[in-house]
Amino acid sequence: MAKKRKGKQKVRASFRKRQNTRVRKTDFTREFKDDAQSLENEQTGERVSGKGSLTRKRTIIGASADTPDAGFEVELDVNESSSIAGRALRVHGLNSFVLGDDGRIYTCTVRGILKSLATDLQHVVVAGDHVMVAKGSESGDDDQGVIIRVEPRRNQISRTSRKRQQILVANVDLALIVASAAEPGLKPNLIDRFLISAEQAEIKPVVIINKVDLVDAANLQPVVGVWAQLGYRVILTSTVTGHGIDELRDLVAGKDCVVAGQSGVGKSSILNAIEPGLELRVSKVSTENQKGRHTTTTAQLIPLGDPPGSGGHLVDTPGIRSMALWDIIPEEVAGLFPDIRPFINDCKFPNCEHTHEEDCAVKWAVADGKLDARRYESYCYIREGDGV
Repeated sequence: MAKKRKGKQKVRASFRKRQNTRVRKTDFTREFKDDAQSLENEQTGERVSGKGSLTRKRTIIGASADTPDAGFEVELDVNESSSIAGRALRVHGLNSFVLGDDGRIYTCTVRGILKSLATDLQHVVVAGDHVMVAKGSESGDDDQGVIIRVEPRRNQISRTSRKRQQILVANVDLALIVASAAEPGLKPNLIDRFLISAEQAEIKPVVIINKVDLVDAANLQPVVGVWAQLGYRVILTSTVTGHGIDELRDLVAGKDCVVAGQSGVGKSSILNAIEPGLELRVSKVSTENQKGRHTTTTAQLIPLGDPPGSGGHLVDTPGIRSMALWDIIPEEVAGLFPDIRPFINDCKFPNCEHTHEEDCAVKWAVADGKLDARRYESYCYIREGDGV
């Protein structure tokens, strides 16, 4: 979790725009009319970079982050002897619920400087974060605390939301990408987007097709076979018949796993089946539009085993109807498709987009049946920013 630090250092960190000091002084004329003598002591120049009052950078105690994916460009120095390490279970409004290493759950606010540091993150703390908590409060409530540092994240799955980075979960071993065979219907393009996000984060993905009791499993083989040939593990499940649940339970034992997918595919039902007694809320799919209802409203880290966490963790996430990829430029998309990647270097042009060029090895592979046409179509949608 927390790594050994080199000691206290002074580093320059960027702050959000709203944390700037007062803007450039412009009321010299008014002051001259009131007191002309005072202008003799006024500053005649100003610095617009470095340590001037117009910069967004401030000097704080900490260390520069080793990886840009840590979420912040600095790691704050804190008094670890008077704080406790923990894991963020969920974030609800201004409160974060943290399971401390002492086995207690703390209701925490976030240290002001963490919310002031410049970052692309939509939320400072997310489910799965390793954090340091200062225990206690002015009211004397021992279950209250303040998150004073967020440890660097070893990985994270993100999407773009309102032009900012929304981290769905952090610090996991497996990404369980859940879809349903029916009610709602299977959306292969959405699964491809999750697979790309997992590839980018270097998290092992597992594709789970739920509600297989509603369809003929043979009809799923063409699309399931494509993912399986690429090396992705695919598990067919049904919470009604119990099909595939034991296999899934063995897979997640002792690991930290995130369960992600669109609304209504049965993510919470699968978790209830894996860990009896969770009693997570579930709801039926709308009969009007076959879309799921947002029953799960916030990502929640669920410790498994006794003591909590000894059997790993599962993260239940809210349903997603769109997955806009974060920090992926169009030129990178082809490299994140393992079935397209082998053909890239055979294209005539080094900057080939694999969409409209004539001498394109990727398009030839589709025509020759070496590359699945649906996967190529999914690549085109993602590259152009279209699709789900």
